[in-house]
Amino acid sequence: MRLPLPSRWMLLVALLLMAQAPLSAAELSKPNIIFVLFDDLGYGQPPSYNPKSALRTPNLDQFATQGMRFTDAHTAAAVCTPTRYGLLTGRYPSRIGQFGVLTTFSKPIIPPGRPTVASLLKSQGYATACIGKWHLGMEWVDGKPGSEKEVPMGARMTGGPNALGFDYFYGFTHARNIGTIIEQDHVVAHVAPVENQPLMAKKVVEWLDQRKAAEPFFLYFPVGIPHEPIVPSEEFIGKSGAKDLVKNDPKYGDWLFEGDAFLGRILEALERNHLAENTLIIVASDNGAEHRAYEPLRESKRSIYEGGHRVPFIVRWPGKVKPGSVNDHTVCLNDLMATAAEITGTKVPAGAGEDSVSLVQELLGTAKDGVREATIHQSAAGDLALRQGPWKLIFHKDGRRELFNLQIDLSETTDVGAANPEIVRAMTALMQRYINDGRSTVGAAQKNDFTLSIGARETKDKGKKNEPKSAAAMKSTAERAHEMALAADASFD
Repeated sequence: MRLPLPSRWMLLVALLLMAQAPLSAAELSKPNIIFVLFDDLGYGQPPSYNPKSALRTPNLDQFATQGMRFTDAHTAAAVCTPTRYGLLTGRYPSRIGQFGVLTTFSKPIIPPGRPTVASLLKSQGYATACIGKWHLGMEWVDGKPGSEKEVPMGARMTGGPNALGFDYFYGFTHARNIGTIIEQDHVVAHVAPVENQPLMAKKVVEWLDQRKAAEPFFLYFPVGIPHEPIVPSEEFIGKSGAKDLVKNDPKYGDWLFEGDAFLGRILEALERNHLAENTLIIVASDNGAEHRAYEPLRESKRSIYEGGHRVPFIVRWPGKVKPGSVNDHTVCLNDLMATAAEITGTKVPAGAGEDSVSLVQELLGTAKDGVREATIHQSAAGDLALRQGPWKLIFHKDGRRELFNLQIDLSETTDVGAANPEIVRAMTALMQRYINDGRSTVGAAQKNDFTLSIGARETKDKGKKNEPKSAAAMKSTAERAHEMALAADASFD
């Protein structure tokens, strides 16, 4: 039947309006998400961040030209374990009193009921995998089988990645136990330290090769490089042409070069499987470099100063993120949860992601001002700091306070607190509000596992007698002090 001319015009207009209407989240193809977390990669190490660097990260530097490079990105902490807690939960680790690092036999610090990025994405139909270093605690079925450095074959654990939303886990507990390989919930192999990282990279590629374009996935790849032990594979020894200008370790440059090569293999696997165009990839580090300070940042890993927690952070998202762009706004690794929620058209579960802010507008280039109101930092020793705009107020554990204007003093050389009492008062009040509310984002107030006193040693929150407690909340003062001490041991953290 031929429509009358007016009706045909009305139909054409309707079709044009439908074409211009924004698509709902359900109509958009959910992007795959990959988070590559280097271990101890300092802000001043990749040449894309420091042109004077003598280290070589060609894949990372090329990756930066394809996406957005953040210059003011921060981890939740200046050491490994608490940063990973913040990354996966979207919650500051100071809220559970986690400042130090865990051992092979440490209990899980993320309770099964706590939502994670993995559980959120799994609820949205994503296949989820964690391949690499876990360092968030496990409950070994037989108590403490084996030793800190080696757990026997077949030993089983609970409370690990599978309990927190990851369909698949292949990895190890932490650097001190790098030779014990765990698949899902049990030990499956013992390897030499030099074999560990190539094995992790191989498993990542195998897992990616099994993905299908119509099935979204989330891959969390916590690399163990350039953390100790520094054991480059034979194929990389002497191949980087890099120099460790700070500590003059002849193997260090090759070790980092090998980790960078793993990133290249991931990118190649995505291209080979026709997955690259619909995959958002984030590459970052868990804290500053190990005993390697790089100007202009002050100090390095473990420190409350910028060298401890300001890290490389690069995002590639074809068709969404402008290639070669640079973002100077303050962001935090905690922001992964809220970002993943917005991307997939869902919401962060109630009582979760208390300190996670969506970075979608940052990635799309539409955030005129930074999306974060302020950001909390912490050191391995228990110091806290609040960053807001150019200002950074440090609450040292011994009660001292320092205020820096990072816009003009990125090296944190001059304390300007005495000259800016109003800034100090306002930021102190904001920090106290964040502590009291149990969150730094909009939403109902939440309960901390520990009550923190600004500038003084944190104290345990008494809470309700019958209220369930996480393993972190139940630690004694001695246990937590021991974990802080371990954070100073490069082979542990």
